[in-house]
Amino acid sequence: MKPYFSVVMPTYGVDKYIGKAIESIQNQTYSNWELIIVNDCTPDKSAEIATGYAKQDSRIEVVHHEKNRGLSAARNTGIEHAKGEYIWFMDPDDFVDIDVLEKVYASIQKNPAEIIVFGLHEEYYDKNGALKYTHTICPNERLFTKQEELRKEIIYLEQQTLYGYAWNKIYQLEYLRDIRLKYTDVKLIEDIKFNVEFCMDIQRMNILAIAPYHYAKRMEGNLTNKFVPNYFSLHKERIDMIFHQYIYWELCTEEVRKILGALYGRYILSALQRNCDPRANMTHAERYMWCRGLFQEGLFNDLIPSAKAVDSKSLSVALFFLRWKKAIPCLVMGRGIYIAREKMPMLYSKIKSER
Repeated sequence: MKPYFSVVMPTYGVDKYIGKAIESIQNQTYSNWELIIVNDCTPDKSAEIATGYAKQDSRIEVVHHEKNRGLSAARNTGIEHAKGEYIWFMDPDDFVDIDVLEKVYASIQKNPAEIIVFGLHEEYYDKNGALKYTHTICPNERLFTKQEELRKEIIYLEQQTLYGYAWNKIYQLEYLRDIRLKYTDVKLIEDIKFNVEFCMDIQRMNILAIAPYHYAKRMEGNLTNKFVPNYFSLHKERIDMIFHQYIYWELCTEEVRKILGALYGRYILSALQRNCDPRANMTHAERYMWCRGLFQEGLFNDLIPSAKAVDSKSLSVALFFLRWKKAIPCLVMGRGIYIAREKMPMLYSKIKSER
């Protein structure tokens, strides 16, 4: 029987976790699915573990890359092999609740949308692998049948951090292939780039009031904990993509500018603290000139004057100095955040997640 859902699981260096991820799919209360595990030349036993499950369950297929090609290429391989009506990109070091596919299927029967979105649990683990705390993001349920209404909602998904992820969405495979969309190899923003392009002209969207996805954020090995030299330029591109999406939709209201400006302000704050990292190799004078250059950029002047923080005193203060283009106070804030992150990384992550 043709599977209704194709679950794509790129795999590399996750032999500690992949078994739990696979079993969370096998245990689904809705059983008409296929699981495509793409072995991206993993150096550990992940592929062996996946093959063991595939031998016992005909719904599981393991596809092997001849050389390591990265996350985006692995997902694209999954798209090529998928046979379902809908496709879902799941990470191999996470797991999901057993009824997620059943609930997604039920929503599609009510409204056959091109995309289904749900919430998640961010689960923070320390260096020893112990779960320290969980932050849940769960949206309100909405089934959109009109294009203009769903477009107005997208900015609030981004505000909740729900727009950018790939794995909290299930996509209509035929539509995905019709628009010939593939993942591009741009670390940190490959997911949001894919979602912006996918959602550009969709007609229907389902948002479910559930948080079935358990997203592991580990102090060791998580990309967001590593130093990425072009971190700020990538996230500036993220904001710019969404900004121009709303311009294309002719819905770039003051509310949209307020939300995007606040999000952009957060990325600026993060960049300010990253500039203090020794690996950035920046002097105080260079950090000061970085600020002065930022104040002259078009995107900054388009969004920061409209930016408004919600329930964040630190961001409100930062936006005040940014609006008035005060470089020294911005540098002081960046240094303070850097010290807090270095001295108390788990507390820093908790405060950041619950902003």
